[in-house]
Amino acid sequence: MAFVTTRRAAVFLAVAFAAAMWLLGSPAQAQYPDFAKLAKDNAPAVVNINTVTKGQQSGRSGQPPQMPNLPPGPMGDMLRDFFEQMPQGPMPRARPAQSLGSGFIISEDGYVITNAHVVGGADEISVRLSNQKEYRAELIGEDRRTDVALLKIDAEDLPTVTIGDSDEVAVGEWVLAIGAPFGLDHSATHGIVSAIGRDLPNETYVPFIQTDAPVNPGNSGGPLINAAGEVIGVNSQIYTSSGGYMGISFAIPVNVAMNVADQLKDTGEVSRGYLGVLIQPVTDELARSFGLDDTQGALVAQVQPDTPAAEAGLESGDIITEFNGKPVKRSGQLPRLVGAAPVGEPAEVTVIRNGEEMQFEVVLSELDDAAVAGGSALSSYGLSVAPLEKADRGSLGVRYGIEVQSVDRDSPFAGSLEPGDVLLEVNRAPMRSESDLIEALSAAPEKRPVAIRLLRRGQPLFLAVDLD
Repeated sequence: MAFVTTRRAAVFLAVAFAAAMWLLGSPAQAQYPDFAKLAKDNAPAVVNINTVTKGQQSGRSGQPPQMPNLPPGPMGDMLRDFFEQMPQGPMPRARPAQSLGSGFIISEDGYVITNAHVVGGADEISVRLSNQKEYRAELIGEDRRTDVALLKIDAEDLPTVTIGDSDEVAVGEWVLAIGAPFGLDHSATHGIVSAIGRDLPNETYVPFIQTDAPVNPGNSGGPLINAAGEVIGVNSQIYTSSGGYMGISFAIPVNVAMNVADQLKDTGEVSRGYLGVLIQPVTDELARSFGLDDTQGALVAQVQPDTPAAEAGLESGDIITEFNGKPVKRSGQLPRLVGAAPVGEPAEVTVIRNGEEMQFEVVLSELDDAAVAGGSALSSYGLSVAPLEKADRGSLGVRYGIEVQSVDRDSPFAGSLEPGDVLLEVNRAPMRSESDLIEALSAAPEKRPVAIRLLRRGQPLFLAVDLD
């Protein structure tokens, strides 16, 4: 009898505890967003975007003609801009090519943000709302450097999204993605922010938000929404080997997108600051050689003549640690800070020179297609590389090496090097980092080919490349 009483008491207490948790809400429940409400509130302002490019054809690979050049390398090989689904197989005759994407309305009078790669080169753009009304859209402008485009449709009193602050995004917070994956209207998926400020190959001006929210072809240009119902990003790229979602996606921070959209609305183009330096990361070896305790900052490998940096007195060997009061922890941060700074206005640059901190005032000029603000020291060679990971060195049976990420079409290495090549030695100098390659190329004798020892698909190979 005592056993039964005790058992009844335990059951009563368990039921009471569960009821209390249900009424009060457990910590886990309190922190879990109401995704149904988030989707309901935001879906009306999310649109489907359809484009038609006349006289184009996909070709035998089945890739759509508007597909941008994909960054190469082990990570780049898996990055796919994912804005459309096109029929596979050869197309014997030129025919209009169609693509699908997403976007979201930012003003009641019909301004829409999407990705530049969704609408780039299109002859016709149409926007379909959640109520199935369809409008012909005008392309106000596009910015390839950030992959942002601004559209305008002739409509009034439209539902709009609420714009958040992407500078406040934190790793681990919940996010919701809404778009049209594979053309399926207004699909919602959720996940968390898995990284912020992510640098991607060939992407200079965007500190991507990385998430594990499932997105697929057709989601491009759609909003990434936080638990407060605010748009914090524009879905842009995925990490994949199949063309579909594999666990990682990337979004353009909404602060970047809105800055670009405002400029496109005002002038139809985007203005960026230009400093005039070629930079490289500060490696452990370089930090020790400069007498530094850490690897923070951007090392100036070269100051371009007749540029704002040269006029201000910056020198090769300076390590830029702050720009306009904002810390430069990684070299990849500097181009974004420079690009976002006002043209024609003074900017404060803090550098470490010979172990001492110095400040310079630089009046930025405007970046044009011939200039690269804060670009890599290898940019003049049309080449980008990345260190070879320890595991990869072990699998290849080498003690050192750097991997080729991309080779520009006009690079002196075009036709010789390929993405995925592992450079072992250049002019007999071992390659352990980008700085080793820069040093070897800078010291190369004039009018003599550069000797390169490399691995290509695991096989050893020697090449002689004429840089003149």
